Amino acid sequence: MNHLTVGQRLPLSSLTIDDTAPITLKFTRQSPIEMDISCFALDAAGKLINDDYMVFYNQPASPCGQIKLTHYESQLTANKSIQAEFEVNLSKLPANVDSLFFVLSADIPLNQIQSLEIGIWQQLQKAQAEYQAADFAQQQASMLMQIYRKGGIWRLANVAQGFNGGLAAIVQHFGGDVAEDESKATSSPVTSSAKINTSKVPLEKVMLEKAPKLVNLAKKATISLEKRQLQQLTAKVALVLDATGSMNRQYKDGRVQEVINRLLPLAVSFDDDQALDCWAFGENCAYLGEVELNNYADFIDTVQGGWRNWPLGARANNEAGVMKAVTDFYKKDGLDVPVYVLFISDGGVRDTRGITDIMIRAAKLPIFWQFVGLGGSSYGILKKLDDMTGRLLDNCSFFELDDLDDVSEEVLYENMLEEFPSWLKEAREIGLIKK
Repeated sequence: MNHLTVGQRLPLSSLTIDDTAPITLKFTRQSPIEMDISCFALDAAGKLINDDYMVFYNQPASPCGQIKLTHYESQLTANKSIQAEFEVNLSKLPANVDSLFFVLSADIPLNQIQSLEIGIWQQLQKAQAEYQAADFAQQQASMLMQIYRKGGIWRLANVAQGFNGGLAAIVQHFGGDVAEDESKATSSPVTSSAKINTSKVPLEKVMLEKAPKLVNLAKKATISLEKRQLQQLTAKVALVLDATGSMNRQYKDGRVQEVINRLLPLAVSFDDDQALDCWAFGENCAYLGEVELNNYADFIDTVQGGWRNWPLGARANNEAGVMKAVTDFYKKDGLDVPVYVLFISDGGVRDTRGITDIMIRAAKLPIFWQFVGLGGSSYGILKKLDDMTGRLLDNCSFFELDDLDDVSEEVLYENMLEEFPSWLKEAREIGLIKK
């Protein structure tokens, strides 16, 4: 049986769980206080599908019938006892259900709970998470466990993220309706919003005026941004380019320049300066400056003498070096808004320990890393970072492309933004992103 640590994320298959068969979650408590355990079915934007998709003691099944509260015990006992059992059938959930969040709540601080255990069963017990009073501090609610889709695969996250206010605050956080008198009685979530600019000029209008060749890209980017409610977000955007020898063909064929073209609409939308910071790396790394609307078109072939002349030393892999440089750059910049880093690599990754150490430290900063494998192999640790333990929160994602021309702009933007909103949400809740 696997013991799940706080912050751990992993595919259900790694727990020998078949996501085509029903799964049972058993919540065992020892507590002198009354508490509630609920399940929220959320869409891709992290919002409650509708109020009927909140499953709890007063609404024990979802409308689709695939999320059920099969046992609930409201009476307190001095000894450990099973308070709740949920049965979920992931393969039969509606397509718009993107994740399930299992939430603990009470009307008083949860640190009075003596212990709580979550067992995950499929015929046999597959995994267990354990929490003590110290894990809950003074919060009145905690988002304990999440089951979510990523790249068509169901995964599990032991989130254990505290929340001020009781059940009503959680419902509001997920976009559900709360009676007016109940909502007034609750505290607001433990969250610090990212800097929001409500006066932004629409992205398509900016592109039409300054870079008309990117208007079609801007339209497609806008759809993805609106879907995830990111169109008013202010953030820094960075691009890290693998310039090792094996990438020469990607540069010669214009694919690296196309990455810049496709990323720029996101940078213009997020960044007040309408620009993105760019680095390249070989054995050494170099900051190439800002990519802007007035210099993007031939950036790869002109900046600092063109890609063949970048001062990178030997064209060998040193991912850890450039990751440290990017992290240090934004730490000096002040980190007053979140940072989105798109990191391009064709593989041959080395220095696993160095990359791991940097990502653990960087998880304490408001920086999200989106790694993209472009037409290569041997991505090593970059593919495994999603499942790495020991971080404050999951601060990265990875997807792989055989050829940039094989994927539409719509699909590319969907992949690029798949996990960024959930990271933003978690980073706000723990105060990692400043107001």
